[in-house]
Amino acid sequence: MKNLDKLPKIELHVHLDGSVRIETAMEILNKDIDDVKENMIAKKKCIDLNEYLTKFEYPNRILQTKENLERVAYELAIDLKKDGVIYAEVRFAPLKHLQKSLTKEEVVESVLKGLNRVDIKTNLILCMMRDMSIDDNKEVIYLAKNYYGKGVCAVDLAGAEAIYKTENFKELFELARRLNIPYTIHAGEADGKNSIISALDFKTTRLGHGIRINEDNSLVDEIIQKKVLLEICPTSNIQTNVVDKYDDHPVKSYYDKGILVSINTDNRTVSNTTLTSEYKYLMDNLDFSLEDIIKTNKYAIEKSFLTEKEKNVLLYEYENKLENYLKNIYK
Repeated sequence: MKNLDKLPKIELHVHLDGSVRIETAMEILNKDIDDVKENMIAKKKCIDLNEYLTKFEYPNRILQTKENLERVAYELAIDLKKDGVIYAEVRFAPLKHLQKSLTKEEVVESVLKGLNRVDIKTNLILCMMRDMSIDDNKEVIYLAKNYYGKGVCAVDLAGAEAIYKTENFKELFELARRLNIPYTIHAGEADGKNSIISALDFKTTRLGHGIRINEDNSLVDEIIQKKVLLEICPTSNIQTNVVDKYDDHPVKSYYDKGILVSINTDNRTVSNTTLTSEYKYLMDNLDFSLEDIIKTNKYAIEKSFLTEKEKNVLLYEYENKLENYLKNIYK
């Protein structure tokens, strides 16, 4: 399919720190390109998620000043727009960026400032981290409350899923519900069905990855019945060794069963990918049609953390841009 880069896209699962440009890292860290690539781009096949996560050391070293946070957010917004993205929910863990005495509010405001310099609609999802204390993670929820509707749309739980079990974070999601803060949960990636069961018990409406639902057919049924969206990141799933190769990825079988799926990059630099590339992989290896890809984008709009009014506006914009795209490729 020609000109997939021009297809309008929705990105619901992209990490700010996993999407720092290589050139930017070279400049800020004063490192050569080979060193930066070695430390920021994951192998095509890692041992597991934990090895993949080692590629975030350099980005976290960079993202400790207002200037760098704003710059990286600005450059990500440019890259998203170039990739055809018209709406993105960008996630990051604000408490990881306090090493040089920034306040957590300054961190969030710097990222918002960078994103807002580009003409593309975005929101932030603030990540709680599995290796942080419950009290620290509660701070992230209260921070999200302070900025909710002002550039922040939700919270997430991220990190080493197999080491820090999802079931241990129940009180965080009880607090988020009390404060009316939407959330998604990384689950069913490095850890299996139990992490998904816990996330569903916590009443999540979206799962970060969630690809291991096929370990239990009752989970598949529950996901369909509750209309929980899976934020699928195909290349990342292969790199973290959850899936062997593209041909084996379960996303098409899930989609065919009526599960709501969206297609995402996860980390544009660490996974060395774009949404355009992800779509091409799915069309070349898993028999996704253009119509299927379009449908996953509409699912993404439906399950985004926008208000109903904002979803309607975004869907109208998407339909208009899609109509123009289809006219151009078929004329």
